[in-house]
Amino acid sequence: MIPLSSLSSFFTRTGAELHLYHLGRTLIPLSLEQLEAFETTQQPWEQPFKGQARLACVFRPSGIEDPLVWFLAMPLDEEGRLSPAQRDAFLERLITTLGQTALSVGRNNIQVAEAAKIDNLMQDNPLTFTPDDTLRAMLHARASLDCERPTSQHHALAEQYLGAKLPLDDWPSLGLQGIADVLTRRGTLEPLLAEALPARIAALPATPLRAIALCLEQAPPAHTHLTSALETAQEAALLEVLIQRGQNAREQGDLETLCACLRASSASPLPAASRWIDALLADDDAANVDVLVAIAARGYAHLEDAERLPVFLTRLASCPQASFGALARDLALIPRLRLPVLMTLRNANPDSALGRALSALTQQASVESAMKRH
Repeated sequence: MIPLSSLSSFFTRTGAELHLYHLGRTLIPLSLEQLEAFETTQQPWEQPFKGQARLACVFRPSGIEDPLVWFLAMPLDEEGRLSPAQRDAFLERLITTLGQTALSVGRNNIQVAEAAKIDNLMQDNPLTFTPDDTLRAMLHARASLDCERPTSQHHALAEQYLGAKLPLDDWPSLGLQGIADVLTRRGTLEPLLAEALPARIAALPATPLRAIALCLEQAPPAHTHLTSALETAQEAALLEVLIQRGQNAREQGDLETLCACLRASSASPLPAASRWIDALLADDDAANVDVLVAIAARGYAHLEDAERLPVFLTRLASCPQASFGALARDLALIPRLRLPVLMTLRNANPDSALGRALSALTQQASVESAMKRH
């Protein structure tokens, strides 16, 4: 019997229909091969968030109608690779619960009773986390699409509303899952509804606008991992509307709406998103802690730019309300940003805001290290 050494080997042995998703920064698919490379420490985690590898495992064993869903947050080391202790403890619990027979090589089905045991493993599991309602709704919408399952009962009403077929003030009747379904499958909208979507979002009241923006964080305009996108020009128009609504909110002092639009916009790879980030970073009044956190969380891909990253880190170091160490450390865990962040910090002038922030972190680390020794 080959020992159960990883989650990827568990899914391989069960023979279940499987879909994996990153849940750290943007909801995107994850292959079983990528998970295996991470678990064997061949690769760091692509989307670290708060020192964790957050993922959703949506799997349907043979003979089970509804998929099981695990939300897992595995600890990372200082290089963004797996710290395996909690994962290993979970695997031991899995073996104990199901027994070795259920995990034998070549087993391609799991009985209903055994599936219930697997689902119960999420109770009191230190690896489990609870996504917020919006992320859960977007995952359900994306997994339903990938598994070729129907949309929710709220889909049709949300489609009519977002397609401007219902009055603007009808938004309280919408279900969040319906909004998530429409935005995830927006490429399947009828041409007239698709054409109307950007203009409709431009006219929305603030409350439904924020709900839609929160959903679009996980399915950003023109994102490469969208499986059902609008036409190229419509995706660009969607981004422009979000930026304009965000700018309007900023002028009106509506920080909540500004940040919602910023998080959805900055997750888009389009140049317009980069330009808006640059404009906010250049504005002393706009570059507050909430804006900086939104850029770090969703717009991190735009920080790969050699000129933008030092500007961002300097703003972060100059913001008293921001946790410079935590945010810089989280960015440095992202594989594509690790070296640029470290080099920017290393090259900082000691007398600059960035240099002083780095010095303070170094002193704090020295103090903590000395306390541990004693």
